[in-house]
Amino acid sequence: MKIALLGYGKMGKVIEQIAIQRGHDIILKVDENSMSYDITLADIAIDFSVPDSAINNITNCLNKAVPVISGTTGWLNNYDKMVALCKEKNGAFIYASNFSLGVNIFFELNKSLAKMMKNLSQYDVSLEEIHHTQKLDAPSGTAITLAEGIIENSNYKNWKLSTNVEANIIPIEAKRIEKILGTHSINYNSKVDTINITHTAHNRDGFALGAVIAAEWLIGKTGVFTMNDVLNIG
Repeated sequence: MKIALLGYGKMGKVIEQIAIQRGHDIILKVDENSMSYDITLADIAIDFSVPDSAINNITNCLNKAVPVISGTTGWLNNYDKMVALCKEKNGAFIYASNFSLGVNIFFELNKSLAKMMKNLSQYDVSLEEIHHTQKLDAPSGTAITLAEGIIENSNYKNWKLSTNVEANIIPIEAKRIEKILGTHSINYNSKVDTINITHTAHNRDGFALGAVIAAEWLIGKTGVFTMNDVLNIG
């Protein structure tokens, strides 16, 4: 594949390495200093930019009939617009808050656990996420996806960035610590015990590999997809 990297920060550089290892070509590297470029040179685009750039990047790809993968978080108030544009243009689009194969399995474990805990009112659920100090959004997109997975399969109604337990609200605590790539924990606490599941990223390779695998899968397809489609899970 000929890949355009939209965003050439730390993640973009790791994606470049993984893609080349898997036999692909990086034909565009676009960052905040890039001037005009022709996205149609690429077979597919992978967007790991910043929230302010993601919408323009995705829109440009869909308007030019270039399939696009996006792992940028913090822009999801416009997600429905991008879905509508993809359908209008008969394009191909995958957004994931986290492309790690392990995290996407963790998402499904989280949903299954929420179903099992649904009628056990003695347990209160909470989320904790820890990332490096350069992460711009809080809570992380992964934490929001986890919270939404619980809400879909339980009696909880919403989530809130807080450490306080409130009725039907999932509290999310977001910590920023130097050099932490991403740790997400789901805790069910009662007076007698705690049930915990945790995913910890050791490096960026897992995120990059998942994004490249998703790009390989998307080629030749039309529609809006998720990592569940890529991995055939859920």
